[in-house]
Amino acid sequence: MKIIPAIDIIDGKCVRLSKGDYGTKKIYNENPVEVAKEFESFGIRFLHLVDLDGAKSKHIVNQKVLENIAKETSLQIDFGGGLKTLQDIEIAFNSGAKQITIGSIAVQNPEFCFDLIEKYGSEKIILGADCDNRKIKTSGWLEESNQDVIDFIIQYQEKGIKNVICTDISKDGMLEGPSTDLYKDILSQTSIQLVASGGISCMEDICKMKEIGCSGTIIGKAIYEGKIELKELRNFV
Repeated sequence: MKIIPAIDIIDGKCVRLSKGDYGTKKIYNENPVEVAKEFESFGIRFLHLVDLDGAKSKHIVNQKVLENIAKETSLQIDFGGGLKTLQDIEIAFNSGAKQITIGSIAVQNPEFCFDLIEKYGSEKIILGADCDNRKIKTSGWLEESNQDVIDFIIQYQEKGIKNVICTDISKDGMLEGPSTDLYKDILSQTSIQLVASGGISCMEDICKMKEIGCSGTIIGKAIYEGKIELKELRNFV
């Protein structure tokens, strides 16, 4: 199972939110490259990089952070936040992203996203299924939709999507454990590679996600708050 630390960016700094609320912003490091290098030094190979400014602004903002991390590390970066146009997506790939995560645009303009899957291939495109009460939310989790998360995933699976990151927003940043039942339901009703995101608080949570069949797990605040130590992740990897 892939261990994927997260770096969320606001104003070029490494931050974390609780339940996606921008008002809860806490800055952990003003140099995201430094954070990424530390992850790599402990044997981490993957990074989930989110442009929170981009998600709110609806266009890519922090591509320079992506570019610098890609230059300074060999981490395989998946990048999301504000990717609304082909130009934004090209900027992300040209700045060093190995994969991009489509979230809001996948709800708002599915035909555009189906074309992306065909253009770049299913290995390059990750579907971001961010939900609250199993309903998809968009635009940095500021806007609600009426789409059921499993129906949403199945729609994209039928178009070739293989990799999905699912975040239960109610769990995100709360350090209260992941949404295990939701992930079990997704895995039982689809054949996608599922990365669990939100609520991971300890190594036991990570082992549980592996046990139920997740292909990876994203870990954010638990690392920054010292609930999970990087040496523990190194041993797991």
